[in-house]
Amino acid sequence: MTRFARRWAGGGIALCSAVALALMAPATARPKTIQLFNGKDLTNFYTWLVDYKYEDPHKVFTVDTVDGAPAIRVSGLHYGAFITRQEFSNYRLSADYSWGTATYGGRKGRSRDSGILLHCQGPDGNTGADFNGPWMLSQECQIIQGGAGDFITVAGTLKDGTRVTPKLTAPVTKDRDGEPCYDPKGKETVFQGGRINWWGRDPDWADVMDFRGKQDVETPGHGWTRVEVICDGDTITNIVNGHVVNKGTHSSLTSGKIIFQSEGAEIYYRNITLTPLDKK
Repeated sequence: MTRFARRWAGGGIALCSAVALALMAPATARPKTIQLFNGKDLTNFYTWLVDYKYEDPHKVFTVDTVDGAPAIRVSGLHYGAFITRQEFSNYRLSADYSWGTATYGGRKGRSRDSGILLHCQGPDGNTGADFNGPWMLSQECQIIQGGAGDFITVAGTLKDGTRVTPKLTAPVTKDRDGEPCYDPKGKETVFQGGRINWWGRDPDWADVMDFRGKQDVETPGHGWTRVEVICDGDTITNIVNGHVVNKGTHSSLTSGKIIFQSEGAEIYYRNITLTPLDKK
């Protein structure tokens, strides 16, 4: 065997060994999905109500069996929320929701209303005077009949008393009434306060119970709707029943707790999961 042949043979052995080791090495583990709702109780959450703080004497938040599966019932009787104990960033959040029948107070007889607030920061209740509001500084994925997937930039107050309104950028066009609606080909616009309508929100939307627009993708009636939110750095994408309905970038908030609102309407949530994004 010539020196070249010996050298190649040795290199071939080394190459084969390297390939063998690579094949034997475990694949990079995929991010593990977190079951935020464990199907039994609110272990991964705590609750906050404007009138009762961390107490819930009227059982606004309970776990029931609905359509044969466990779900978190939010009665809507008092304004407030159930809130994740942990803070999160860079994730895909998924949840199913179904409207109940009851409405209360200012929402009685009107469109059923709730929402998922993202990147929630500051003290509990900081959206109100003296930290007695129902929610926190955040970016909201709105859940309201006819407007599921709208963005609302929710202002809040920091511990030092500083009032903050988050920013979010989105490409929009104006509808018939001059309201901004998400449009991937629209004009990039910076919002600080206010609402960014999802692309198909009906310009004839009315605040009446069971309103349904011509292009609505939310499941009608009391069926289950799947809502997903992808928080990737400073980008937030809202998906309703598999349809991308809204997308914002350059969010001034990129991490925080997650809030599920109680806002005057009965609603059920189930299958609440969070999957960290695989940055690779």
